[in-house]
Amino acid sequence: MIRRLRPSPRTAGLRAADLRLGERLLAAVAAFAVAAVPTALLLVLIESHWAPLHRLDAGAAHRLHAAVRDHPAVLSALRTLSNGVWDPLTMRLLVAAAVGWLLWRRAWRLAVWAAATVAASGLIGWAVKAAVARARPALPDPVAHAPGFSFPSGHAMTAATCCTVLLLVFSPVLRPPWRWAARVAAGVSVLGVGFTRVALGVHWASDVLGGWLLGLALVAATAWAFEGWRRETGRPVPPPLAEGLEPELAPDGPRRPEG
Repeated sequence: MIRRLRPSPRTAGLRAADLRLGERLLAAVAAFAVAAVPTALLLVLIESHWAPLHRLDAGAAHRLHAAVRDHPAVLSALRTLSNGVWDPLTMRLLVAAAVGWLLWRRAWRLAVWAAATVAASGLIGWAVKAAVARARPALPDPVAHAPGFSFPSGHAMTAATCCTVLLLVFSPVLRPPWRWAARVAAGVSVLGVGFTRVALGVHWASDVLGGWLLGLALVAATAWAFEGWRRETGRPVPPPLAEGLEPELAPDGPRRPEG
């Protein structure tokens, strides 16, 4: 007679918590809808053609476009940054590399969180673009072109999402000086993406702002779901911006098996 081995209470509890992690990630989508309220308000102002916002968009687009149009070296640098260094594909490949590293470190759940967050960012950005269907700027003597609709900026949303995800993943393994350097690099990248998209004349300033807000709201919502799983399984929940989402990744951090 074959006896079936029953899982230990701890293993059973972890499996139940894992299932609830999936449920929490779905709940994070609902939380994201709430966190995205500022973006919704911005969209209302756009759709109602609010004069101050319209003047800001038009003024920024024309002034920045005119400033770079007559400087070939600056224009070339902006194109390289926008379509190479800060391109959404490059950003996603960086996160994919981080996911591979997490799998190697056996941080399965954090790898799922990072991959799911970035995948959701792409899908949500595409859906909002299709729903809003805002036209891109039509400027005299354009220096760049981009397909599709304008709001939100996919470059800006991807940069905000990916840079924040990378910071939350790698903060535990970086010493304080390098941690601050990573934050500065992430901030420069996110702001730089927005600047290049407006200066190249392919987005309004409000498109960029909407992308930033959506990206940060999504990461905040999914990070909340991940922290809920950690609390449920008895793991510490440190300040995410200071120590990341998984402090066990630190070389001298607490060693707790993931199960």
